[in-house]
Amino acid sequence: MILKRPLGEKGQVVIPKDVRELLGLKKGTEVIFEVKDKEVTIKTERKKNSEEILKRFFNTIKKKKHLTLEEIRKTEEESYDLP
Repeated sequence: MILKRPLGEKGQVVIPKDVRELLGLKKGTEVIFEVKDKEVTIKTERKKNSEEILKRFFNTIKKKKHLTLEEIRKTEEESYDLP
């Protein structure tokens, strides 16, 4: 999805409603701006989610000696964008 928005007088940009809903952004939600080269990525804080994912992953390892490829892929997909 590619969207354009004008920069306001105070340097502000409104995040489109569709994007806010897709990312679950609500009033007061903190976002992270990551700048690399000349690109900006906006992310939500996922600290709690990453802790939960890691806890579940390590609990699974304790219970099983062998993980299936599907379980490893699922964990990788869930943790792909972790900071």
